[in-house]
Amino acid sequence: MNVRYFAAARAAAGVDEERFDLSDGATLKSLLAAILAVERPAPPAGTPPLARILSRSSFLLNEVAVRNAAAALNPDDVVDVLPPFAGG
Repeated sequence: MNVRYFAAARAAAGVDEERFDLSDGATLKSLLAAILAVERPAPPAGTPPLARILSRSSFLLNEVAVRNAAAALNPDDVVDVLPPFAGG
């Protein structure tokens, strides 16, 4: 599946998007574990670690909001990581 990162998640991950090949029965929870298992350089100064950002983020599964960490994923799915946004 393809994971796309936005805003602070992009900065902390160090990439705009990346692909994960998870086994059958993968869930959002197992995808998040796989994301955190990737060795990454330290985020830029002032950017929280990716684990902290993921714990506060919203997720879209094929452009539809998903809040259930047990949601099943398929190999061709796209998951967007949307950290909290501020501003006005």
